[in-house]
Amino acid sequence: MMRSDVVKKGLERAPHRSLFKAMGYTDAEIARPLIGIVNAQNEIVPGHIHLDQIVEAVKAGVRMHGGTPIEFPVIAVCDGIAMGHVGMHYSLASRELIADSIEIMAMAHGFDALVMVPNCDKVVPGMLMAAGRLNIPTVVMSGGPMLAGSNDRDRMSLSTLFEAVGAVQAGTMSLEELQACEDTACPSCGSCSGMFTANSMNCLTEVLGLGLPGNGTIPAVYAERIRLAKEAGKAVMDLLAANIRPRDILTHAAFINALTVDMALGCSTNSLLHLPAVAYEVGIELDLALANEISARTPNLCKLSPAGPYYIEDLYRAGGVQAVMKELSKKDLLNLDLITVSGRTVGENIAHAENRDPEVIRPIDNPHSETGGIAVLTGNLAPGGCVVKRSAVAPEMLIHSGPARVFDSEEAASEAILGGKIAKGDVIVIRYEGPKGGPGMREMLAPTAAVAGMGLDKDVALITDGRFSGATRGASIGHVSPEAAEGGPIALVRDGDLITIDINAGTIELQVSEEELEQRKQAWQPPQPKIQHGYLARYAKMVSSARFGAVLRERGD
Repeated sequence: MMRSDVVKKGLERAPHRSLFKAMGYTDAEIARPLIGIVNAQNEIVPGHIHLDQIVEAVKAGVRMHGGTPIEFPVIAVCDGIAMGHVGMHYSLASRELIADSIEIMAMAHGFDALVMVPNCDKVVPGMLMAAGRLNIPTVVMSGGPMLAGSNDRDRMSLSTLFEAVGAVQAGTMSLEELQACEDTACPSCGSCSGMFTANSMNCLTEVLGLGLPGNGTIPAVYAERIRLAKEAGKAVMDLLAANIRPRDILTHAAFINALTVDMALGCSTNSLLHLPAVAYEVGIELDLALANEISARTPNLCKLSPAGPYYIEDLYRAGGVQAVMKELSKKDLLNLDLITVSGRTVGENIAHAENRDPEVIRPIDNPHSETGGIAVLTGNLAPGGCVVKRSAVAPEMLIHSGPARVFDSEEAASEAILGGKIAKGDVIVIRYEGPKGGPGMREMLAPTAAVAGMGLDKDVALITDGRFSGATRGASIGHVSPEAAEGGPIALVRDGDLITIDINAGTIELQVSEEELEQRKQAWQPPQPKIQHGYLARYAKMVSSARFGAVLRERGD
C-alpha cells in the first residue's frame, strides 16, 4: 500500500480523484507514487531565484523513474537583505514556519515521498527538520553556491561589502571603490560564495546523508547541478522502493559525522544552532559539550572565506565535501558504515574521492590546526555555553582580556563602532538579542563587519546572546546562554567590567565576584518584549535557549 492511497484509491476516493483531474492529472499519473517537490524559489533571494530550474530537473528525474512529481511552495528569507533592520528578527523564526508548512502540506495531501529544494540559511535546516519529523522517504537537493566575485585585484563575496562599509567609515576606502565592489561581489545566483551558513548547512546535509554527493559544492550555475537534480529524482524513487526513511539516515552517528566535518571545514557557528534542532526532531539530544570533544580530535583542514582566501567553488574543484571526508577517514574519524540517500554507505560514497588541491583541503597530516574550526566556551558569563568560529579568529585574539562596552541592541553597538567610540582592547557586549529577547536571535554581521572593516578585528572582541552570520570573522562569540532576557549573567554586565576570554582553554569569565553578581541579579528587572504582536510575539513565548537549538518547545519538554 502506498501512502498516497489515502487520497486516491477506492470507490470513496472518487471525489478526490476528480480534484486531481481538475488539475490535468491523468489516471496513469494518479496511479503512480505521488512525490512532493518542495520548492523554495522566489524573486527576493539570490540563492533561490533559480530554483525553478532545479525543480524542473528533479521532476524530470522523478518522471523518468516512475513517479508523479507534484510541486508546492515554501517561504525563504534572504539573510543578507534582512540584515541590520527589523527583518532579521524574522530570519531564524522562519525556520519553524518552513518545517511546519511542509508538515502541513505533506500530511494533508498524502505524498509518498518528498524532494526538498532549498538553498539558503534557515531554509535548509527548516527542511531537514521537516524531513526528520515526517519520516517519509526524502532527498534534499540544494540550489548550489554562488561564484566568487572579483575586481581587478581581489576575489570577494558579500562579506567584503559589509566590511567595506567600515573601511569607508575609517577612511581606508573611497565611495567609488565601494561602488565597484557592490557591482561585482555577487556575480551569479546561488548561496553566497563563502563558508557562510547556507553553504555550511548544504555541505552538512551531504555529510548527514540526506543530500547526494556534490550537494554542498557544485556551483549553482553549472550544468552538473542540473544533472545532480535529475539524480535526486531517481534517488527518491529508489528510497521509496526500499522504504528507507530520514530516521534511518539521521542517526546519532550521522550527527557525529556532521560535527566532525563541521570542524574540518570551519563551518558557520550557526551549524551549532541548526544541527541540534534537526536532531531534536528525530529524538536525539546533541549536547554542545560534544562540539569541543569532537573538535579536540578533529583537525581543521579548510580555511574558506571568511577564514581564508578560498571559496566554495575552490572546495568543489579540490574534490568537495567527499574529499574532506576521505582525508578524515585516514585517521578513522568518521563512521563509514552509515546509509545515505545515494543508496550507498558513507564509505562507498568516498571510495573514489580525491583531494585535488592540498592548499584548499589540507591533507590530514598537514592541517591548519590540530583542532577544529568551532569552539564552545563556558564560564560564569555563559554557564550554558557560547560559540565562536575559532578558525576565523586572529591568533593574537585567541586569549583576550578587556573592559566591557555594553549595548542593549545591535543598532546601539553599530552606532558606537562606526562612530569611533570603541577602543582597542574593548570587549563589546550586545545583549537582549537572543531567541526570546530579540526576539528571533538576529545575526550581527553589520557590527562584526564594521569592526573588521575598521581594522579592529585583531584588537576587539564581541560577545552576544544573538548570533553571527557565517560571513563573520574575528573574536565574535555568540549564542551566550542563558540569554539576557532570561536573566542570564550577560544581563548583569556593566560598562568597564573586565571580561577574560581564552578560546584555547574554552573559557569565558566575567571578573566580578559572585556576591556582586547576586546583588545585581536581585535588582534586575526583565524588559518588556520588543515585539508584542504577531508571529514573533508567539515565537518569543515558546522558543528555547540557543543551547538547545532555539527550537519551539511545543511538546512541553
